[in-house]
This record gives sequence, structure tokens and C-alpha cells, in this order.
Amino acid sequence: MEAQDGARVRNEDVPPENQDLSFLLASVTAFMSEYGWYAAFACVGVYLLIQHLRKNRSTDSQISPVSTSSQDPDSVVRRQAALEVSRRRMQEEQDARAAEFRERQQRLEEDKRRQKIEMWESMKEGKSYKGKVQVAQSTEEATSSSSLRPKTDKKPLRNSGYSPLSGDGGGTCSWRPGRRGPSAGG
Repeated sequence: MEAQDGARVRNEDVPPENQDLSFLLASVTAFMSEYGWYAAFACVGVYLLIQHLRKNRSTDSQISPVSTSSQDPDSVVRRQAALEVSRRRMQEEQDARAAEFRERQQRLEEDKRRQKIEMWESMKEGKSYKGKVQVAQSTEEATSSSSLRPKTDKKPLRNSGYSPLSGDGGGTCSWRPGRRGPSAGG
């Protein structure tokens, strides 16, 4: 319906259709009923991806200014020298501990060797196998144990004729094996 002067004339009689979004509600409901779980998992995945990328970007932005400012040659040389000094000190401490350990081990081995020689010589002479050190320790133990307190005569827990396999003397409680066969007759 064009006017004679070539301008378009709007038809006022026909009301415009779909002015509200009710058509969109039906299509969204259908989509969510079909693919709702997929959409939910996709949203969670996108959220986690965004969080991961933010964390990486924030750590990169924190590292880069520190690394550029620490590239000063004098500070790098000082830091390397301090690191070398601390490493040297720790190595000296470790070497000292290792030397003490070696000395202790050598003393122990020497003592063991000396005790073996003493045992061998005492065996040659026909004396007991134990060395003088062990004999002295046993005499000390004997004197200390006798000075603590004398043994008291306690009655034994069971009589000497007790045998757990015989079945007597158990009192009122005794174990009996269960019946053979099915538990319920019928």
C-alpha cells in the first residue's frame, strides 16, 4: 500500500505480533529439558577455567616486576656471594660432624678389637670367656639387685597339674562345640 507520492504508508489496522518474549520461554524450556545437565557442567567448567587463568595471570604479573628489578648486576653478585658463603659454612659443619662420627666409629672398633684380644688371651690361659668389663658389670648387678628388696614367696597362679587341654578345672564356663547340621530343623 503505497501512497501516490512514493512514500510507504503503514497499515494501522494490523497489530504487531510477538511484542512479548513468551515465544522465547517455550524454546528455552525445551532446550534446558534436553540439554540442562550439559549446560550446567559447561558453566562450571568455564568458571573453573576463568579462575585458573586469573591465578596464572596474577602470579605472572607478580613475578615479572620482581625479576626485572632484581636483575641489577650488583645485587646479583652480592646474592651469589652470600649464597656461596652460606653453602661453604654448611659444608664445613657437615665435614666436622662427619669427622666426629668417624672418630667415634674408630674408637668403638678399637674397643671391640681390644675386647676380642682380651677374650682370646683369657681363653688361652683357661679363664672364662667373659672379659673383665663384663665380669665387673655382673658383680655390680648382683650387688644392686640384692640391695633392692628380697624376693617374696608368692603362691603360683595355677597348680602344677593344670592342663588347659584336659577340660577340668575351668569352673562354670566351658567351651562346647556347636551342633553339626542345619541350624533349624524342619
